[in-house]
Amino acid sequence: MDSKNVARASVKDLLAQLPSVDKLIQTAPYQNAIDQYGREEVLRAIRHALQAKREAIQAQTLLDLPVPEQFYEEVASELSRRAAPKLKQVINLTGTVLHTNLGRAVMPPVVVEAIAAAAAQPCALEYDLGEGKRGDRDEIVEELLCEITGAEAATIVNNNAAAVFLLLHALGLRKEVIVSRGELVEIGGSFRIPDIMMRAGAKLKEVGTTNRTHAKDFVEAIGPKTSMIMKIHTSNYAIAGFTHSVPEAELAEIAHQHQLPFVVDLGSGTLVDMAQFNLPAEPTPQEALQAGADLVTFSGDKLLGGPQAGILVGRKDLIQKIKKNPLKRVLRVGKITLAGLEAVLQLYRDPARLPQRLTVLQLLTRTQAAIQLQTEQVLPQIQKIFAGLPLQISTRAVLSQIGSGSLPIERLPSVAIAIEGQDKTGEKLVTRMERLLRAGQVPVIGRFQEKALLFDLRCLQDEHQVTWLAMLEAVASRLKKAKS
Repeated sequence: MDSKNVARASVKDLLAQLPSVDKLIQTAPYQNAIDQYGREEVLRAIRHALQAKREAIQAQTLLDLPVPEQFYEEVASELSRRAAPKLKQVINLTGTVLHTNLGRAVMPPVVVEAIAAAAAQPCALEYDLGEGKRGDRDEIVEELLCEITGAEAATIVNNNAAAVFLLLHALGLRKEVIVSRGELVEIGGSFRIPDIMMRAGAKLKEVGTTNRTHAKDFVEAIGPKTSMIMKIHTSNYAIAGFTHSVPEAELAEIAHQHQLPFVVDLGSGTLVDMAQFNLPAEPTPQEALQAGADLVTFSGDKLLGGPQAGILVGRKDLIQKIKKNPLKRVLRVGKITLAGLEAVLQLYRDPARLPQRLTVLQLLTRTQAAIQLQTEQVLPQIQKIFAGLPLQISTRAVLSQIGSGSLPIERLPSVAIAIEGQDKTGEKLVTRMERLLRAGQVPVIGRFQEKALLFDLRCLQDEHQVTWLAMLEAVASRLKKAKS
């Protein structure tokens, strides 16, 4: 028999030796797996593993069958991989507190508890307990929002982009909306104000120039098809130099003289004066309403510190018109969002304790000295973990970022652990380390700056420090094994 025929015989023999699904499923390890994952899932994993073996045998890349224990390990690994959540918790050491890609605001325990309670049992979401009939879900948070902002009424949708879209569709359909050319923002995910206006059925009317817009520009643009004057807070960029913009109070006066609503989109939105906490000042809904705005939109999951939501506050007649729009039902939120939003808004009734109780504010107000102390405490442990590798590990003064999609230009003094290679080998180790940390059981997300891997500790809460160090130990062990 020539070598080709021998190979064919070997392939045939190996295929014949593969165990059957029925035989495997009866054995103890797989029965235990059924208790954990369910019969159909275990069957799927076995078939997947057997098919992989058949293909490897036919390609002659597998010359010996694995022992039963090894085969079960492959099945168990596949079962574990499929059962692992896609939405993984991560340790955010990027230095960006409101990181859009990492879920924005970390919510306080009291908010998490409220969300869990709402998820676990029926709630009076749209049921008036006093009248015993159908109610309005917005009423769960409307009183709180009106109390805090001074608005007449409020309504909630699933994010601020939806809030802007809904008000444009409800109030500006087939009409013109006047906006300063310098405020035609684009935020993450290619969300552009001109595109949103077009999709909402409103016609954008730009006035002024990129850097300078005057009151007369708005007055001259008003016509029979004008539906509103809109001001958009440019939270993700700044125009410096020879600039001019029209104050909100003046825009409100112009709008009201022509019987038009004046609308302000704050984007991020905060319900307190951030300057009192030595943070960069941000406009609030209260200020916009006091300046004469008829409607204000802002987010729930940024500086406010709650779940993702788009919040509209302002005149009762305009809010009612918006709520009657059919798209309101399309964009409405559920009990989970409302439970979290109500709980976080309750915290604002006690402003004196807000920095201690609102997680976002806790992280933003951490002093550089406090973060420095934390880095000095963990530095010797990290140096010990990576001892023997060509790495330089030190502390470094850095600047944290308030937000990625919002307030990206604002910086806060912070301190980071910096890991960099002492030579080319060390540089490769740092790159591999970053990949391994992202792929870990609890992914750790840092950032690169000038070839150094930085772990900004501004967002490292005490309960996550031990986990972070454990992830570093696991990665260091793998790097040392590869080196040896």
